[in-house]
Amino acid sequence: MTHPDATALERPLSPPGVAHSHFDVLAEPPDRQFLAWRARVGHVMDAVPSRDALARPFNAAIDRYDVGGLVFTDCRSDALLMERSLARVSTDSVRDFAFHVFEHGRMDDVQIRAAPRAPRKGEPPPAPAGTITLLALDMNQPVRMRRSDCRVHTFFVPGALVQETFPDPEALHGRMLACTTPAARLAAAHAISLARHIGGMTPAAAQSAVRTGAQLAVSAFGKQAGFEGNARAAARAAMFDQVRRHVQTHLHRADLTPESVLAALQLPRPTLYRMFQHEGGLGSYIRGLRLRQAASDLARYPHVMVTDVAYGAGFGSASDFSRAFRRTYGIAPQDFRVQALERRF
Repeated sequence: MTHPDATALERPLSPPGVAHSHFDVLAEPPDRQFLAWRARVGHVMDAVPSRDALARPFNAAIDRYDVGGLVFTDCRSDALLMERSLARVSTDSVRDFAFHVFEHGRMDDVQIRAAPRAPRKGEPPPAPAGTITLLALDMNQPVRMRRSDCRVHTFFVPGALVQETFPDPEALHGRMLACTTPAARLAAAHAISLARHIGGMTPAAAQSAVRTGAQLAVSAFGKQAGFEGNARAAARAAMFDQVRRHVQTHLHRADLTPESVLAALQLPRPTLYRMFQHEGGLGSYIRGLRLRQAASDLARYPHVMVTDVAYGAGFGSASDFSRAFRRTYGIAPQDFRVQALERRF
């Protein structure tokens, strides 16, 4: 539903079985166009205003299709800065994964922590200008990014579907992929074609095409990370799932470390290292889970002391927790709690 302040054009164009809506800002005066767009997309991702953006005309439009439990969008917009803050993540219920296919334009300066994200080991360098790119985001994690003038097609996919191909879906967050491989080119071509033709499809055909597009996008990132559809990859996925379950079960324990996981599960050290290489190591994976758990608890339980939240998430001391939280999210735990509470009211 559109924010009451957004009076720009939005009309349902829904063939039976496919929920389709169109929204654009053409009906707004120029000095209200950016604000109307911000009101429309703000329930998921905030469009961060600037004095220049508010003073000039802003062109943007989006078509959204809800098909078979998945969402596909076709968006055109001028350049803008976008943010999904930690406070928003901790207070809303949006938990899907978003796979963006940039037909033209791209995301720049993608920040998934307090500082711009560094390329993960094995990840290719940024694509040259003009190359179609894919971007994966976990909506359960914060992100801030600058988007150029673009047309972008997006699949919003439940985590269970992503995990069928990518056993560590949270590690996808912020990954970018240039369409220089057969898998990536196929995913991009399918998304672009889908945007052109979905309006004329039957509900069954639309549902099949959207699901196929989502699977192609996930598969492209899975191949980049080395997850293939063979027995070796299946064994690796099973081992990863074993480690993840152990970590989640013991996350509250301060003595949970990579060494304790090795000892408990009797896995070869090189195997364990390779499984979490794209996360920066098992230690970084554990710390990231602890911080996300702590952020959720800070928002959900405002009367619990920050020290108790730190210990409950497995940190050995409140000072270690505060330093790690500030280093990762660029804000002190107490200040984050204030922001989260303000979002509730």
